[in-house]
Amino acid sequence: MTPPEATTTTAPPLRNPADAELDAGPPHASGRRGVLGTIAKYAKIFRVSLIERMTYRGDFLFGTILRFLPIVTTILLWKAIYESSGQVELGGFHYREMIAYLLLTNISRMFSSMPGLAGGIAREVREGTLKRYLIQPLDLVGFLLSSRVAHKVAYITMSFLPYALLFYLCRGYFDAFPDAVTLAAYAVSLVLSFMVGFFFEVSVGMVGFWFLEVTSLLYIVMTLNFFISGHMLPLDLLPEPWSTLLKILPFQYMAYFPAVVFLGKIRGWQLVLHLGLELLWAVGFMALARVLYRAGLKRYSAYGG
Repeated sequence: MTPPEATTTTAPPLRNPADAELDAGPPHASGRRGVLGTIAKYAKIFRVSLIERMTYRGDFLFGTILRFLPIVTTILLWKAIYESSGQVELGGFHYREMIAYLLLTNISRMFSSMPGLAGGIAREVREGTLKRYLIQPLDLVGFLLSSRVAHKVAYITMSFLPYALLFYLCRGYFDAFPDAVTLAAYAVSLVLSFMVGFFFEVSVGMVGFWFLEVTSLLYIVMTLNFFISGHMLPLDLLPEPWSTLLKILPFQYMAYFPAVVFLGKIRGWQLVLHLGLELLWAVGFMALARVLYRAGLKRYSAYGG
């Protein structure tokens, strides 16, 4: 969607600056109004984006259900792998834990995956439509964040019942429901995985300021991300030093980390440490996205549009 058009108003007559200062009130009051106005503005963007996402509910729900089909083949594949290996445990995962892990990574990716985000930013830069964010009181990153949150709310709402049914049918793969502390840590890890995934993709999309065509680059980056985030298989199955190396990188927080938190494989101070590191990565990518955006605007020529 395109952001709301800027409202044009007739300029008021000139007034005495002193009168304007009296009407404005204390500086901190105007600052509060500015903050509340900004929040209200992006809340409206969130609302409009949510309405747009929910318009085609049937297609949205049908696409969600079709995403479950590969899970059946995944279960059969890993069953064959365990039977052919003759082992009951691979990389610290029993067969039931492996299936539970792969089911949970779908929840992780539901929060952290951002389809079309990086490519959309690069296209805005290439086609010159980015200038609409520069001539209106809108921040590109803030607008994209509001829109993406709306997308996630719509997606999670529409897919809740299908996922609930799936996990009910596959409840035999889970040993037990996690305790309250583990469940709270799992929820925090999912929210932070959204932040890591969002600002990482925004940072990747900013490359479009320096390269006109980034389709191939984005394909390579996203394909690698799908693997090294632990979505295809647990990172513990990889040989050293690759397993340890990938656990140091931020990509594990997009799929692997939330899943192993739910399964109770990370506890105590290790859990607190990793949640802190996940927060640091989210803040780091947020800062990187801002730096790249400001640097890219210096190169931006606003052709096209």
